[in-house]
Amino acid sequence: MEHPEQVELDDRKAAILRAVVEEYVETAQPVGSQTIARVRDLQVSSATVRNDMTILEREGYLAQPHTSAGRVPTDRGYRYFVDHFTNAGSLPAGQRRAVSDFFASAHQALEDLLTETSQLLARVSRHAALVMGPEPDSARVRSVQLVPLQPNVALLVVVLSSGAVHKEVVHLDGDVTETGVHDAAAVLDAHLRDHEWSRLPDASRTGDANVDGVVALGHEALLRAAAVDHPEPLYIGGASHLAAEQEAFATAERTARLLEVLEHQVIVVSLVRELLDQGLTVSIGSENRLEDLRDCAIVLAPFEVDRQPAGIVGVLGPTRMDYRHALAAVAAVSQQLGRHLS
Repeated sequence: MEHPEQVELDDRKAAILRAVVEEYVETAQPVGSQTIARVRDLQVSSATVRNDMTILEREGYLAQPHTSAGRVPTDRGYRYFVDHFTNAGSLPAGQRRAVSDFFASAHQALEDLLTETSQLLARVSRHAALVMGPEPDSARVRSVQLVPLQPNVALLVVVLSSGAVHKEVVHLDGDVTETGVHDAAAVLDAHLRDHEWSRLPDASRTGDANVDGVVALGHEALLRAAAVDHPEPLYIGGASHLAAEQEAFATAERTARLLEVLEHQVIVVSLVRELLDQGLTVSIGSENRLEDLRDCAIVLAPFEVDRQPAGIVGVLGPTRMDYRHALAAVAAVSQQLGRHLS
């Protein structure tokens, strides 16, 4: 994703731009030179601030919505602010504790965990949040178990590196003993562990007809489960925040179109997948390739499972967002989620 070319600002103009962004994010009102001179210790007159703001406007960092109004940041102004004034910070202590407590007590199945993680991030960031889980086909087998349920029926359980758990009922042939089921489970686990879920090897043989029969049935059940076409695992929490923030968008129609985009998950998944390898990233307004996202800022961070990029967490909101807080929230949740799944 290309960012507009930045010219390094001198210290005073950079400080004024920073002040305008911070004041506008807090108040949602255009910021005047007298406000900057009064609330910031720049040790210059409001006339000097006004002249520098005029230069910043001419260079594309600020805009003046009305002739007599103050200035607001442009996408270029926000980009300069993000690149220069949002060094990695941390969440307030209470929110850090909430994130840690959530993952310390999380024991849900993967889908439930990712759903609740998106809701957690929405609460912490106060923006719409998205969590995209690991691609099913890229996961590896962590363990395979066969649990006898009743004579000639066993439950096959496979746990994947993504945290997903698949269960299949296996109907056994003949009178297979419980020991035979456990022996077959050991063979399946040893033979399939660490193999890609989408590329399971052929079933192995032990020479024991009863055990090999159970192994074959279990292997067939696994192949059926792996062949199921699973949708891209995208979870969106707090979409209602966008409606609450609609005054920050150009028109109410823009907000409605944005909510429509979120409903078309294939579009969002495609957009997010492009950024998976870029680390913690911020995409602002016109930097977004989708027209319907040109009023938005998106903050994304990948999470790793077993030291491999597995998915992404992020927030989406108006360009007038608190970037420091959004970056800290996304970083904290991505780290904790990756640690939990690993």
